[in-house]
Amino acid sequence: MTARPAVLVVDDEQPLRDFIRKNLEARSFVVHTAGNGLEALAVFNTQPLDLIILDVMMPTMDGLETTRRIRQTSPVPIIILTALGEEKDKVTALDLGADDYLTKPFGVEELLARVRAVLRRARPQTGSLGAGALTAGDLVLDPAAHTVTLRGEPLRLTPTEFELLHLLMRNPGKVLTHRELLRQVWGAEYGDEAEYLRVYIRRLRQKIEAEPLNPRHLLTEHGVGYRFE
Repeated sequence: MTARPAVLVVDDEQPLRDFIRKNLEARSFVVHTAGNGLEALAVFNTQPLDLIILDVMMPTMDGLETTRRIRQTSPVPIIILTALGEEKDKVTALDLGADDYLTKPFGVEELLARVRAVLRRARPQTGSLGAGALTAGDLVLDPAAHTVTLRGEPLRLTPTEFELLHLLMRNPGKVLTHRELLRQVWGAEYGDEAEYLRVYIRRLRQKIEAEPLNPRHLLTEHGVGYRFE
């Protein structure tokens, strides 16, 4: 991450783009803007970015398709902007690899809190992770190198996926509650966003479990949380 984080703001509503841009620039962010998904991909392919803030409903190419294409090659953090009531779009965006979402309308402080939280999760916390690799059968997570391998092959995880898996693997056999997982991985600003965990656990199961629908490592404790075996 650069000294001045670079953010791409993508929305077809120019007043909202300008609102976000001005508030981020006032806090020393480098801000690029785009009006639709195709313009966003053009910036993404030519500029180093630390974060993308991306509206769902846009002409030419919507935010969901844009997220899917970005995730084919990059784990750059993505915050999705959705209108009130678009619950299906929120879950779909998280499934596609978005890291967070904001529901319109939102205030400056809520926006900045989410930006800070996402950027914090994107930084490898090597100082607090320790250097010892964690192993469960053919699954190996190396905190120092910030890598995960399965049967010797590297897995591509987003920063949030990595932190969630690392927290669970550090506590084998222990049930971690929804609130505990959200606050330790997403940050103190979180605690009630259970849909985040459902989506991320499902994504991790698809990547590390031989049978995602019958997992042997990432287990659900219904109504409580999750544990790693």
